[in-house]
Amino acid sequence: MANEKKLMERTILGMNRHERFVEVEHAQNADAALKRLVSYFAKEKALVTGMLAIVLAGTLCGVYAPSLQSNAIDIIAGEKTGNLAKTIIVMFAAYLIYSVSQLAQGVLSAKISQRLVKRMRGELFGKIIDLPIRYLDTHSHGDVMSRMTNDIENISTTVSQSLPSLCSGVLTIIGTVSIMLYYCWQLALLSLATVLLTLLATKLLSGQVRKFSRKRQQLLGQLNGIVEEMIDGYRTVVAYDHQKITTEEFCGTSDTLTRAGIRADVFSGVMGPVMNCIGNIGFVIIAAFGGYFSIYGYISVGIISAFIVYAKQFSRPINEIAQIYGQLQTAIAGAERVFVVLDEENEDRSGQALPEHTDSTVTFDHVDFSYRSGHPVIRDFSLTVPSGKKVALVGSTGSGKTTIVNLLMRFYDVDSGSILIDGQDIAAVSRQELRKNVAIVLQDTVLFSDTVQHNLQYANENATMEQLEQAAQMSRCKDMIHALPQGYQTMLESGGANISQGQRQLLAIARAFVADPKILILDEATSNVDTRTEKAIQSAMQKIMENRTSIVIAHRLSTIRDSDLIVVMDQGQIVEQGSHEELLARQGKYYALYMTQFAGFAT
Repeated sequence: MANEKKLMERTILGMNRHERFVEVEHAQNADAALKRLVSYFAKEKALVTGMLAIVLAGTLCGVYAPSLQSNAIDIIAGEKTGNLAKTIIVMFAAYLIYSVSQLAQGVLSAKISQRLVKRMRGELFGKIIDLPIRYLDTHSHGDVMSRMTNDIENISTTVSQSLPSLCSGVLTIIGTVSIMLYYCWQLALLSLATVLLTLLATKLLSGQVRKFSRKRQQLLGQLNGIVEEMIDGYRTVVAYDHQKITTEEFCGTSDTLTRAGIRADVFSGVMGPVMNCIGNIGFVIIAAFGGYFSIYGYISVGIISAFIVYAKQFSRPINEIAQIYGQLQTAIAGAERVFVVLDEENEDRSGQALPEHTDSTVTFDHVDFSYRSGHPVIRDFSLTVPSGKKVALVGSTGSGKTTIVNLLMRFYDVDSGSILIDGQDIAAVSRQELRKNVAIVLQDTVLFSDTVQHNLQYANENATMEQLEQAAQMSRCKDMIHALPQGYQTMLESGGANISQGQRQLLAIARAFVADPKILILDEATSNVDTRTEKAIQSAMQKIMENRTSIVIAHRLSTIRDSDLIVVMDQGQIVEQGSHEELLARQGKYYALYMTQFAGFAT
């Protein structure tokens, strides 16, 4: 099955696998992505409202404090009358409230960001769980994981660090400009002329930031795909001495990512210095024209002092917003990638239930199927698997054996024709109901990082220990389980790495026994066990196959000699079918396969 799946993946678009993974991305419009991202805040109204209230209070104090400073200076200079001590105390209180509000903003924004990304991460994981098999077969697993980790983490970082700064910055700009216009509109307009330079610089730099941020995220997903593939296939990489080629491939993608990252960071980071330069121009304007206005009595020395503080207050949020804009571009680029997955169609779970009675005849009626349009894999395939009978599918690699299983499990739907169970078209049966009645043991064993007991109960969560013991006994792995350190409570490492390949295969077979299915599919189920154990399992399988429809895919032809029917496939079609003896007597395709294998060569 693994070989056939890999062959299908390589034929889907006929291009380099990592290039194909990038080509399937279709990023949304930035405005739409931002609007959709903002909609997540609606579910945190209480926290958002509280944070905005604190931001407003802190901003008012921050804007009011320089006015008090101006009054204090004018009182000291004798240009105004008033209580200096009271003015200083109120100014101190205003700055204290401002500082406390900054701390509260950080706490609330952290809570908001974590709740937001928790919801987004949950939605994304739920979506991945519900995606059709076709999607995961045609997308890099590393890239999908990158969306779950890197992209969502970028969103979290931006929200927690930038949200309060953005809110307070906007309010500070509004408040500061209002007071500056109130004190001296002429000097205010002169100092605000730098805004035009700020807007121009932001427009020129922001486009480049967004362009390279998106490219960086795509390349990061591509790089993760290469790493994930290399780790999964590390034994193969080492066995064929492909370390150098793999390293060169990784370094090539890494170099491209580095260049994109440098450009994104440069354009994002240069915003701060550019804004500082523009802010310093504003200070020069205030110093020159403020002194002139003071000499002629338009404003006091205290107002000049306040203007310097206000100019700094005005330039600081503009600088922050300019830098935040770069962070927002990165977050939006990540959000676009997340939303692309969220907008994929779920696997269709609708449909009817299968009949309750025991008959489980499987009929393939003129089935045609292709993974890619115009390149058929199954051609006019018709076959009846009688209820309770064992049918074996044999043929060379790529002949379509595993594809037949994929269609029966509705991992993929047929292009034309139909597949029926007890006369009912499975296209009308819900996938969940169908898969409850079918158990499958794959050549590539999948075990989870959990106890042996829970791995066996994966097929039936309500299975009792007695049922597990019976399944273990039938699959000849009872002694093996009891020999483990904690027996059924032994924790398996990822993929069952702490037990042998043969032991993993035995547990997978035991799990199929636990499922107690109507239909049993075995895809080279005994390929990783020794001959003696294989014979014992074959004997045990006869019991579980009683009164069950069984479909066996085998390359080792000695394992399917007792099948009720052997079907020989070639290029997606049935070329021969019959019993072992009948097919040997015909001296056709099956005979050639059998004799080749008998002579000691691989099929």
